[in-house]
Amino acid sequence: MLMGAGTSLHGGTEGQRNKTGFNLFNPTPRDLLRELSTDRPDKTESPYTVDAGHFQIESDLVNFSYDAYNGDPSDTRTESWSFANTNFKVGLLNNVDLQLVVSTFNHVRVEDRTARIVNESSGFGDIITRLKINVWGNDGGTTAFGVMPFVKFPTAQDNLGNGAVEGGLILPLAISLPADFGMGVMTQFDFNRDSSGSGYHPEFINTITVSHSIVGDLGGYVEFFSSVSTEDDSEWIGTVDLGLTYGVTADIQLDAGVNIGVTRAADDINPFVGISWRF
Repeated sequence: MLMGAGTSLHGGTEGQRNKTGFNLFNPTPRDLLRELSTDRPDKTESPYTVDAGHFQIESDLVNFSYDAYNGDPSDTRTESWSFANTNFKVGLLNNVDLQLVVSTFNHVRVEDRTARIVNESSGFGDIITRLKINVWGNDGGTTAFGVMPFVKFPTAQDNLGNGAVEGGLILPLAISLPADFGMGVMTQFDFNRDSSGSGYHPEFINTITVSHSIVGDLGGYVEFFSSVSTEDDSEWIGTVDLGLTYGVTADIQLDAGVNIGVTRAADDINPFVGISWRF
């Protein structure tokens, strides 16, 4: 699909040919490939997998975020830049793909204007491995559902991460709506290290996104994102996200968007530009 959230439903190939025999070493023929489906640019993951034996790269070209205060009573400003942070995917089976999310280069600048202190960090970030399993709807239907467990490994440099192994489970659902609208909803359970480093706590993420074609291969979406942590003194994070996608070819998609914080703990604004490529 060309909208990135599992929100446009695939035309069926099941009646044409059974694809369950294809795997990493016996790739799906190109004439049986599903419509391009990406986990970007919105935060709602897609339930659709990369076809068996094929590869997909989904990358931020540039990603910037700005936040003031962030719940801190001091006059603090945080600016973050990331470049070429990329999700590498490979189709293992017709309904299973393996993903490696690499945080290639990040730069964070934190300015405490009250204390007149500036801290900057740059370098490689954490690595995340994910396994996506499509439960139904991969090759047709009005709904599709997936299961995606993931593990984060603490590879970050220069204090860009918390140095902990963390993980969780993502459950994305795509639904076809009338008038060619698509909707994606997602629930995510994270198990993250406490700020004190003494243990772990669960965090709960929920999203909803609605997408529609604008003209030709240009599409758009609007999304609401919510993250709630059970850790003491944590604050609710909520954003409203807007974006565009453009299908250059059947295998290449460009995107751009902006995530806007609607709660104090969320980043105030987060614009980005990215690209996805299947081969």
